Amino acid sequence: MKHFICTTCGVQYDATAEAPAHCPICEDDRQYVNPAGQSWTTLDQVTRRHKNIIELVAPDIYAIYTTPDFGIGQRAHLLITPEGNILWDCITNLDASTISIINKLGGIRAIALSHPHYFSTIVEWSHAFGNVPVYVHKLDEKWLGRHDAVIKLWEGRELSLWGGMKLVLCGGHFPGANVLYTPANKGALLVGDVIQVSTDRKTVSFMYSYPNNVPLNAAEIRTIHEAVQPLDYTAMYGAFGKYILSGARDAMDFSVKRYLQHIR
Repeated sequence: MKHFICTTCGVQYDATAEAPAHCPICEDDRQYVNPAGQSWTTLDQVTRRHKNIIELVAPDIYAIYTTPDFGIGQRAHLLITPEGNILWDCITNLDASTISIINKLGGIRAIALSHPHYFSTIVEWSHAFGNVPVYVHKLDEKWLGRHDAVIKLWEGRELSLWGGMKLVLCGGHFPGANVLYTPANKGALLVGDVIQVSTDRKTVSFMYSYPNNVPLNAAEIRTIHEAVQPLDYTAMYGAFGKYILSGARDAMDFSVKRYLQHIR
């Protein structure tokens, strides 16, 4: 029995004797099945071929990403706080070096996920750091590949954490898509690609499917904007190494207005 991992999206599934026939996340129209066909791997195989980079990208915020790229190629982010560290989103690769370095940074108190494309090996990460809770919005429960008692489903519009941090439901990309707000350092949003930081680092965008180029509609974009509007933030951290380090709130307001003008 093995916990197989989809090589295209990097999500790990419940243990089976044989590799699954399908990856529901990749077969959904927000993602895609590799044109060469569905293929699977295991965490042991991933750790033999890849390593992680842990990079300080802002005060008390580390980006964690894999080289060479695996799966979607997203970054996780570790927020360091006096009350305990939180891992925002996740990546598939988890090796001894990563565990050792993160423990030297204070470990992980909890893990939170923006949406199913980054579910990766969330149970493995939790177990490696003392079975810490993994927060997933209940609206995205059906997309869980691997099930475990460490996964904590939350409901409603917000989930308060500690130190003023909270998860804020936005929807759009997925029904349970959410962002992490921290008041530290004048406020920041960690957004995955629920809100996509653009290449110019001055604007953002919104999509139902990024690989298949399907936009969100106006109502969903307004809902995302309304969800983050009450928050006091100056920075925004996306999932692919693109960050807005100042003026993020103005960038959000401008981008929403521009986006709505173009899709009318």
